[in-house]
Amino acid sequence: MLRGRSLSVTSLSGLPRWEVKELPVEELLLFEVAWEVTNKVGGIYTVIQTKAKTTADEWGDNYFLIGPYFEHNMKTQVEQCEPVNDAVRRAVDAMNKHGCQVHFGRWLIEGSPYVVLFDIGFSAWNLDRWKGDLWEACSVGIPYHDREANDMLIFGSLTAWFLKEVTDHADDKHVVAQFHEWQAGIGLILSRARKLPIATIFTTHATLLGRYLCAANIDFYNHLDKFNIDKEAGERQIYHRYCMERASVHCAHVFTTVSEITAIEAEHMLKRKPDVVTPNGLNVKKFSAVHEFQNLHAMYKARIQDFVRGHFYGHLDFDLEKTLFLFIAGRYEFSNKGADIFLESLSRLNFLLRMHKSDVTVVVFFIMPAKTNNFNVETLKGQAVRKQLWDIAHSVKEKFGKKLYDALLRGEIPDMNNILDRDDLTIMKRAIFSTQRQSLPPVTTHNMIDDSTDPILSTIRRIGLFNNRTDRVKVILHPEFLSSTSPLLPMDYEEFVRGCHLGVFPSYYEPWGYTPAECTVMGIPSVTTNLSGFGCFMQEHVADPTAYGIYIVDRRFRSPDDSCNQLTQFLYGFCKQSRRQRIIQRNRTERLSDLLDWRYLGRYYQHARHLTLSRAFPDKFHVELTSPPMTEGFKYPRPSSVPPSPSGSQASSPQSSDVEDEVEDERYDEEKEAERDRLNIKSPFALSHVPRGKKKLHGEYKN
Repeated sequence: MLRGRSLSVTSLSGLPRWEVKELPVEELLLFEVAWEVTNKVGGIYTVIQTKAKTTADEWGDNYFLIGPYFEHNMKTQVEQCEPVNDAVRRAVDAMNKHGCQVHFGRWLIEGSPYVVLFDIGFSAWNLDRWKGDLWEACSVGIPYHDREANDMLIFGSLTAWFLKEVTDHADDKHVVAQFHEWQAGIGLILSRARKLPIATIFTTHATLLGRYLCAANIDFYNHLDKFNIDKEAGERQIYHRYCMERASVHCAHVFTTVSEITAIEAEHMLKRKPDVVTPNGLNVKKFSAVHEFQNLHAMYKARIQDFVRGHFYGHLDFDLEKTLFLFIAGRYEFSNKGADIFLESLSRLNFLLRMHKSDVTVVVFFIMPAKTNNFNVETLKGQAVRKQLWDIAHSVKEKFGKKLYDALLRGEIPDMNNILDRDDLTIMKRAIFSTQRQSLPPVTTHNMIDDSTDPILSTIRRIGLFNNRTDRVKVILHPEFLSSTSPLLPMDYEEFVRGCHLGVFPSYYEPWGYTPAECTVMGIPSVTTNLSGFGCFMQEHVADPTAYGIYIVDRRFRSPDDSCNQLTQFLYGFCKQSRRQRIIQRNRTERLSDLLDWRYLGRYYQHARHLTLSRAFPDKFHVELTSPPMTEGFKYPRPSSVPPSPSGSQASSPQSSDVEDEVEDERYDEEKEAERDRLNIKSPFALSHVPRGKKKLHGEYKN
């Protein structure tokens, strides 16, 4: 039987509440298998990397990650060492003696977890034999031309082989193996087919077919029960991959997914309802800047302003102090990431700001990597012109300061008409002339290879957002990930996010959504949707997400045009906020970061491990289901001070008065509100619910 103190754990949204004992980790070995261990491809890398410290702290030397070997990653991210655990050491030695190349070491990230890395190319000579093994196990064949699927077969076969060697030498220790996504699924299938004594978990972060269907602009979520799954997968030539994914789901003792919206999708696409929802978290310590995040916002905003000064030279007729910086970032999936609806809403926002004669300007950055030739010459010139003007201003300032200093030493008030000579005036006039340009500021920072067919640029041409002087919304496409070594915008992604005012991620297909989560822990408000896992999570745990800087667009139950109008109103309302309101909102947003900390969300993974052990080894491990199940989770109450948006306190004009700010100061008590939120965060993770008969606080009811 399990030993230790009791621990109540519940999955989200009314899934059953389980009463379990704390796991005896000294009697267990935990393996997490993923293609993105030390190998950054997408969001799963972030999940595993940020969760590693929490898991390593809990499991110690009994926690191992399994992934593919790539020489560059091994040299830069992994410190090689010998396995301490006897079963793992003997498994590595046995495989190396039989013609494999298995590397072992510590991954140089926070927590320093052990990693086992398989060289896929070194074992490729076994491919045909392993294809036969897979066919015998589940009757799934893999085409020879699908190199990725073939690589996953080799990886999965090596994983199953390794786990067999471990279980053969594990003595009395039980093995738990968690497999992430279909790329790791073959290892699970083969392990179960060979009846290895391991407890298995399969986690899907997004279904294969779901991603393909959403990219095809299909009304996916309203037709989930109407798709002919086999037909759709076959038409997209991914039927064998879909079979691998579905077989993994049904072979696992426990099936988990990252959000409620993906759980609904998986139930229809993969024909199994997830047992546990395991939300993705972040290592909040990495992003937290205690008492400093407002100062960091001001500092990095100034650096973005410098870039804007250069990019819009000759057209800088707007006040940078009244300019808001918005951004969208991620993979270049035009529809799935919501770039289509975002651009359309920007066109409508531009109309509203012009119609109300607003002096607020919105500069929007699209940080989405695409194929490019090089930097745009006009963009590079803009930064050179800005630097030249800065140097000239400093040169004149030094001469002016020296003459002023000498005059004051003599006890004289200098004649301002003589303090600048003719040469100084000539230099300044030439500098002014150098800022003149005949063209509009470019909408992209790079030369795009597919300029004429690029979806973002094509939409910009259609809606006419060309950065004209009269436009209140300016657009900049930066088709590369940000880097501190860039000659254009020398900032890391985290610095850039901190410097912006709002992140906008109106995704149609987003199983979780790390970009708005990262904004939240850095205290930056964001826009998400009720089709993203993050948006659903916030709707469930926060009574009034807008008050905390989380704007949730309804893309599930509204038409695209209505969703676009809702997004436009969110953006327009944000533009109408006073500076004081934005500061208060950022304070609240940053306080939500505890909701996303792995120290709390890791308990859902802990619950999945309890459950899989009880199913794989029912005689030794036991989990009891309490009654009644928890059906109602805690919500952050709506703040009672300061309206969450200016709609209730301001006129239709984006202008704000000092009087309004004074009224807000009287109603807003930062320390009192922060203390209440600190107390509230304990409730969902103590995993207790409001007792019957207890009166709920204002804002605790669902909206």
